Amino acid sequence: MSLPAVSVSLTPEEKFREFLASRSKPQRFTDPQRELVRHIFEKHKHFDTEELLADLARIGSRVSRATVYRTLTKLVDAGLLRRIEVGTRTMYDHDYGYPQHEHLVCDTCRDMIEFQHPAIDAALEEIAARHGFRPDGHTLVVRGTCAACNAERAARRRLVM
Repeated sequence: MSLPAVSVSLTPEEKFREFLASRSKPQRFTDPQRELVRHIFEKHKHFDTEELLADLARIGSRVSRATVYRTLTKLVDAGLLRRIEVGTRTMYDHDYGYPQHEHLVCDTCRDMIEFQHPAIDAALEEIAARHGFRPDGHTLVVRGTCAACNAERAARRRLVM
């Protein structure tokens, strides 16, 4: 399932520039940061830092590893990216311009499947209200085995028998 983008008033670049300017000690929006934001938001894709660094190297980018790490942290703080912990791996997902959604993560092939379900949102609202809790957001990750990996495992079992 591919999630539709939602309408936003600012581009990711404009939103990040606004975030940097609004900090207690305003910061410049540098050319390497601009390149990184453009690269990350040109397509909706989950990624970890090593994948991002490999993508940047593949296109001949000169953005440094240190800039990537610092900028990813700032993009999360700015509400542009969401950090998703999957075991020992830290993944990033677009948070700005996309609706709230959850993830199914295959432990075999590492595929991430996005989904939405109104019952999950309703259950979380009910639970929070019952406890007088005001949530600021959530991340739900369900780990398991995807349909393709399950089918492959079943096919291997049939060959053995």
